[in-house]
Amino acid sequence: MAFLMKTMISNQVKNLGLGGGSEEKKEEGGTSDPAAAHGMTREEYEEYQKQVIEEKMERDAAFTQKKAERACLRVHLREKYRLPKSEMDENQIQMAGDDVDLPEDLRKMVNEDQEEEEDKDSILGQLQNLQNMDLDTIKEKAQATFTEIKQTAEQKCSVM
Repeated sequence: MAFLMKTMISNQVKNLGLGGGSEEKKEEGGTSDPAAAHGMTREEYEEYQKQVIEEKMERDAAFTQKKAERACLRVHLREKYRLPKSEMDENQIQMAGDDVDLPEDLRKMVNEDQEEEEDKDSILGQLQNLQNMDLDTIKEKAQATFTEIKQTAEQKCSVM
């Protein structure tokens, strides 16, 4: 398979006119028909070439789509954390088309994170945070703050 791909690439380079003097050697030594060199008829070889090109285009399209999905995720994270935008991510999304969206599993993860943050921001979330706090520490801090304010006021006000 690797030999076949190497031969196909060299044939494509030759077709572009970059083959150099290797064409002369093939004409002297034997057949210059790539189909015959691979043991195929001309029609089979052309069909094989079309199939290879179609598969490459499909792989390239899938790769571009994945890159755009990753860029879309980065854009969402940048918006979420208020980070500066990246022009490279926007270009990747535009290259794949505007129909790019997050993959389903990533969308679920983002939605779960948003729900957790909304719960933390709600009143119930704040109450749960208060339950987790040490009340003795809060009382000590409040008493220290009150004492400090009282002392500052006594120093500034001569009437008290």
